[in-house]
Amino acid sequence: MFKRLAALLLVSASLMTSSHAQQQQPQTDLQRTQLSIGLYKIDTQIAQTPRQREIGLMFRKDMPQAEGMIFVFEQPATQCFWMRNTILPLTAAFVADDGRIVNLVDMQPMTENSHCSLEPVRYVLEMNQGWFAKKNIKKGAKIGGELFAATKR
Repeated sequence: MFKRLAALLLVSASLMTSSHAQQQQPQTDLQRTQLSIGLYKIDTQIAQTPRQREIGLMFRKDMPQAEGMIFVFEQPATQCFWMRNTILPLTAAFVADDGRIVNLVDMQPMTENSHCSLEPVRYVLEMNQGWFAKKNIKKGAKIGGELFAATKR
């Protein structure tokens, strides 16, 4: 009986360790789409399932300047984000169905501060912190791409 219990505990611990190790890996293989803001093009990963949105950009050590991640939700709602296990400083653009940026929020790495949209949105685009500011992109700017064209249908 003791041997069975010890074996069961060993298997359980092994599974937990394996699961924890998998969670430490960044998502880099998500579907991608091209977005544009004015003259600027963004190669964007799409986080659309609950699990993909939960992991987001966690554990990423770097991200090219013209790259980002867009979080797609089923319906517009007040969306709130935090930076648990996220190493990179990011800016979140909360985006309405028509591609209009509702608000921009700088988020500090490895924090659990909540950053929310000012109105219900379906999309949140995360970019390296400072990207929007360097390009002089502000609240009200329009993001284009197939993702937003599909929403209008």
